[in-house]
Amino acid sequence: MKLKYIKIGLLTVLSFAFLACNDFLDVNDNPNAPTDENLGLNVKLPAALNSSASYEATQLNQIGGLWGGYWGTSNEGVGSFSSLKNYNGPAIRDTRDGIPVWESTFTTLFYYKQILDQATAESSLFYAGIAKIMMAYHFFILVDFYNNVPFEEALRGSVYLQPAYEPGQEVYTKSMDFITEGIADIKAASIVPGNDDILFGGDRDSWVRFGNTLKLRALLRQSEVSGREGYINQEIAKINQEGSGFLSDNAAVNPGYLNTSGKLNPFYESFYRNNAGVAVNNYAIIRPTQYLIEKYKEYNDPRLAQNYVAVSGDYKGVVFGENTVADEYAALNTSAFKGPVENGNSPAGILKAFNQSTVIMSLSEAYFLQAEAAERGWISTNSTTLYNSGIQASFNYLFNVNNYDISSYVAQAAVSLDAATNRIERIITQKWLALNGINNIEAWHDQRRLGYPDFPNSVTSPTPGAYPRRFMYPETELNTNNANATSQGDVGVLTGSVWWDND
Repeated sequence: MKLKYIKIGLLTVLSFAFLACNDFLDVNDNPNAPTDENLGLNVKLPAALNSSASYEATQLNQIGGLWGGYWGTSNEGVGSFSSLKNYNGPAIRDTRDGIPVWESTFTTLFYYKQILDQATAESSLFYAGIAKIMMAYHFFILVDFYNNVPFEEALRGSVYLQPAYEPGQEVYTKSMDFITEGIADIKAASIVPGNDDILFGGDRDSWVRFGNTLKLRALLRQSEVSGREGYINQEIAKINQEGSGFLSDNAAVNPGYLNTSGKLNPFYESFYRNNAGVAVNNYAIIRPTQYLIEKYKEYNDPRLAQNYVAVSGDYKGVVFGENTVADEYAALNTSAFKGPVENGNSPAGILKAFNQSTVIMSLSEAYFLQAEAAERGWISTNSTTLYNSGIQASFNYLFNVNNYDISSYVAQAAVSLDAATNRIERIITQKWLALNGINNIEAWHDQRRLGYPDFPNSVTSPTPGAYPRRFMYPETELNTNNANATSQGDVGVLTGSVWWDND
């Protein structure tokens, strides 16, 4: 890894924190010269959490939107996102024009490592626990994209300029242990964060439940890997023994978004409108896929009209990867995102307001994770109850209410879990619909793991019928840690895979 790059990235994270977290600007030190020495944990923590949320809402949502069956492009975007639409691994990993998942993740990890080190030195157990849980969250992301990655020798600065790689399975196991340690730290802490915890406001139970839910997600990732049953049962037993359960609300960050450039909700500003109320370029070029529109219609799903704009009384999508300019794919002839402007200045579904919170993990996903775990016999709660709760949470969030009436929706034979011949596929399909535009990246992970939903791959894929399985190691890593990176074997986008993907 390039240490210089990470240090520059860290200053970027810090600078963004000073810009975006308006409530945390009131400090005595010069905010234009942020250094490790003049920043307390109460400033570093919101900066790191804000970075994690922005990353989930923008970069990961973009990749997952295109590789998870949700998004394609209108005529106006024919040349946009070409590396993702064409599964072009070398272009994705390019230093100049690529998609810096590796660099972004390690930069944020480095910041959490600084928080952990400072919290340990200051005996601030709650902050240390948060850092451990969030480091695990980001290490999971790295493995999900790249498989084998540095862990023990990572984030050590000049001590290891070429850190050794560890198998993805081992990194997963160590990250699970990190969460266990983080939960223990938080439960034992006497000093609790306040408003600087922009995720849970210092709520001990919420952090523990979030950690348990991250664990369950990670365990389900490996559900199809033979020989992991014993480990999974052991970890489920730890969650049960801890006893706090899983998320009871959305895990969502809000540092105090403002209607000022660079300070709006990042998804809103990246994919909808800027601070002047002008539609951004992505709003004109990103469109739902025909497959997504068809699924909404198949289930008579009112979320379609809550999330997208009708065109001449109907909803129109595009074909993912289609680079032929045709009238039917023009922006005017396809359904755009629906936001407040298109919804009578009221909050819509995915897009509510410039200051809406950024969801890192939704309550809906938490229920669907539990529903799948129950269906596999890992937990004892009724899977149908959990499945319906996942749908309920999705409708509540998208329609901005506390108890949307889903009875007629779940009674449909095509939706009812009890009417399904393949119950796990049905759970994953509803999870896919619920996470649309919120945590898109989970759809790509589920498709690789299970093959559900069976959305079409890119029509411009270099290998017909092949889906992307991973990212290639970036050029920044090949240039600075080549021996370790190149020793990892076949890392092709279509031919390589991560350890939990047995396709």
